[in-house]
Amino acid sequence: QVQLVESGGGLVQPGGSLRLACAASGLTVNYGHIGWFREAPGKEREGISGISISDGTTYYTDSVKGRFTISRDGAKNTVYLQMNNVKPEDTAVYYCAISFGGLTLDDFGFWGQGTQVTVSS
Repeated sequence: QVQLVESGGGLVQPGGSLRLACAASGLTVNYGHIGWFREAPGKEREGISGISISDGTTYYTDSVKGRFTISRDGAKNTVYLQMNNVKPEDTAVYYCAISFGGLTLDDFGFWGQGTQVTVSS
């Protein structure tokens, strides 16, 4: 059974940086996508970044492009989200998830418990 555990959230000042980690266990296939999502109070969950398990292709939504970087340490089965120049609107609970199919929200069938990121001075 695939399990995901996020870590690295916390309180950070605007303009600061934070690195989230998503540790995956039980992952035995070499295909699919690992994605980072976030859910702010009163808003729908949105996908912000993803990485292909097979070839490392990365994806970003426009609001984080140029500020956030997704990467993967295959040996540790861990995916990172480096968040730079964070803004108050980045405040949300951040989740990682795995899809063994496409990239729509419904394709992501395994989710972590989430980690809170708060951007405030």
